[in-house]
Amino acid sequence: MRRVLLLALLALALPMAAWANSGIDISNHNGTISGSNAGLALTGSVMFAYGSTVATNLGSVSFTTGAFTSGNAADGGDLAAGGTFVIMGNGTDGVPNGVIFSGSFSAASWSFVTLADGTHVYTLKGAIVDASGRVGGTSQLSVNTGKGFFNGSIGASSGDTNLSVPEPGTLGLLGTGLVGLAGVMRRRFRI
Repeated sequence: MRRVLLLALLALALPMAAWANSGIDISNHNGTISGSNAGLALTGSVMFAYGSTVATNLGSVSFTTGAFTSGNAADGGDLAAGGTFVIMGNGTDGVPNGVIFSGSFSAASWSFVTLADGTHVYTLKGAIVDASGRVGGTSQLSVNTGKGFFNGSIGASSGDTNLSVPEPGTLGLLGTGLVGLAGVMRRRFRI
């Protein structure tokens, strides 16, 4: 009876752990976006926010995309899956040192809006995943080209990436399942 009560309490507690925060927000600025119909690339962008940690330089963000499947770099359009997306930390203020995320785009779009003063603001939005598909996120980067259109290279204005991380509840359920499986195996081998 005690075991049943303990298992019932555990079953009620695990879903509560799954409601924990399951993402980290990363912000970057500066750098250069270059591109053509073959795709876009960001180089030299500095990470200045990692979760609640904000500093002048916490690392870097860089990417390449797949080629345009519709539209083009000047007019906007959809980009093929692929390319690379890399976030590097420099170990400052508790930020990990080295590769924080290394993956690719699973989907992306490049679009622009014309502001009232005639300037254009381009935005890249896309979903990113790591090589195993376990970690996903979205990324966004905006640049202002002034009154002209994107012509192959422009300074990056800002970027925001939100990475998903495994939820504690998921890890807890996995651990509970393994403990249960070990108990079943132990009982089976005793007989």
